[in-house]
Amino acid sequence: MARELSTIGVVGLGTMGAGIVEVFARNGLDVVAVEADPTGLERGRGHLEHSTGRAVARGKLSTEEQAALIARVRFASSLDDLAACDLVVEAVPEHLDLKREIFGKLDSIVRSDAILATNTSSLSVTEISVATHNPRRVVGMHFFNPAPVLKFVEVIRTVVTEDDVVDDVTALAARIGKMPVVVGDKAGFIANALLFGYLNHAVSMFESRYATREDIDAAMQLGCGLPMGPLALMDLIGLDTAYEILDTMYKQGRDRLHAPSPILKQMVTAGLKGRKSGQGFYKYAEAGSSTVVTDNLTPAEVSGEHEAVRPVSSVGVVGSGTMATGIVEVLAKGGLDVVYIARSDAKVAGVRAALAKSLEKAVQRGKLDGADRDAALARITGSSRLEDLATVDLVVEAVVEDLGVKQALFENLDEICRPGAILATTTSSLPVVECAAATSRPADVVGMHFFNPAPVMKLVEVVHTVSTADDVVATVTDLCRRIGKHPVSCGDRAGFIVNALLFPYLNDAVKMLEAHYASADDIDTAMKTGCGYPMGPFELLDVVGLDVSHTIQRELYLEFRERGFSPAPLLEQLVTAGYLGRKVGRGFRTYP
Repeated sequence: MARELSTIGVVGLGTMGAGIVEVFARNGLDVVAVEADPTGLERGRGHLEHSTGRAVARGKLSTEEQAALIARVRFASSLDDLAACDLVVEAVPEHLDLKREIFGKLDSIVRSDAILATNTSSLSVTEISVATHNPRRVVGMHFFNPAPVLKFVEVIRTVVTEDDVVDDVTALAARIGKMPVVVGDKAGFIANALLFGYLNHAVSMFESRYATREDIDAAMQLGCGLPMGPLALMDLIGLDTAYEILDTMYKQGRDRLHAPSPILKQMVTAGLKGRKSGQGFYKYAEAGSSTVVTDNLTPAEVSGEHEAVRPVSSVGVVGSGTMATGIVEVLAKGGLDVVYIARSDAKVAGVRAALAKSLEKAVQRGKLDGADRDAALARITGSSRLEDLATVDLVVEAVVEDLGVKQALFENLDEICRPGAILATTTSSLPVVECAAATSRPADVVGMHFFNPAPVMKLVEVVHTVSTADDVVATVTDLCRRIGKHPVSCGDRAGFIVNALLFPYLNDAVKMLEAHYASADDIDTAMKTGCGYPMGPFELLDVVGLDVSHTIQRELYLEFRERGFSPAPLLEQLVTAGYLGRKVGRGFRTYP
């Protein structure tokens, strides 16, 4: 028979604990909130009053409802006050000894049928449970911050947790409006196991000076639609907390990708713990503030940066696919004369028709007026002859992702284009330097990686090789800003910024599914509702295409020789079977 869980205890009234108290009280449950430190107890009470007060100010709660909610909470300073609780949730700092001590005491205080839950995000629930005489009633109940807002809850069962305990906690999570997923006791569970590998990789990218903190964060927000960049998120989580989670994950799984980047320990030791201390990867107005202020790493204002730039008024685009067509549209709307090259007159006409249709849709949606549409179309010229690119200032190559095809094209462009013209490739995975080496002007070759759909996505990765001239990078960066894009600068490494961070995360999700730790639906739910991602990893893989994803992941593995980057066997098997995602009707899921 299911337990009647009506009185809930919460131990620890930090930000997370106070948030959990609010969640339970909002849903009609009586709560005993315990904090041993008198200052912490008052802080927890203040957090609850402030949070519910904001809800009243926003019209999401009436003053009567707020009063009733607060009345359901009894604040106490002793664990003995939890004796009558049906469930106790521990939310103290992530220290195993502290949690074990609390559970040992709770075991002798609460009733024998009461459930004990830990909100740990990284520690072993099993190791915590054995501090009690009855580990069968211990479970993990991992909320996400801020608890009143985020819907996801991971319910963690150990090898001895009783089924009815898991069922009762899962039912309670659903009752309070959460989306519970049941998983086993593995470091990081679902969300953190996937999230922190990605965050650690971003820290390593910053530590190696591959890209600036601003460019790394902007790339993942604008290129993937994430709510925060990885380094800003690390500051929000707390670098000390992030270090502890990564260290725990590494000690359990021995995956080198989870070994905390050395700079993390150095920053924590120096007291640079993120927002809570006023400085982490960014500097903040004060401890606890979210306002970023200028420091010695803040880039110079755009107007005063530069490096001389080459004049660019005419651009050539080679290709007739979706990406090439989108780039032509973006450049023409940005006021540039554009010559696009397709392989046949029929394809030239097809591109022209697609451009006219896209621009007309923009007019109908009020994003462009008729005069601007006509002006953009007037700036566009189509041709099937590469020779018509002889006088342009810059050429953007957007042909198939085949190195041989691109190299042959760059050889031709080198012969056709005028001296000083810049040659750019939109490759997302191939080495830019291989294209540059096919020319007699490697200093003029650069990567200009747009994201699909080009008219919508703001990000462009500007990729410099070891040969690219500084004024070429400055010119392309300036051009991106002129056409309304956000450029980020990086070196010529496989994946650049976005794909190098995104695809190992997707690969890890496939490995998690392959290990039968969680279902594709549960993993997608974890990342969307727990981390605020716009799509779950399996939704995204099916949209991108499993063949494309496999190719990018293989390029990353071959470049970095990192065992953890090796494509998941399940991904390889699905590609071999022809299950490539939405484009063929079947990938990780089946589509009509």
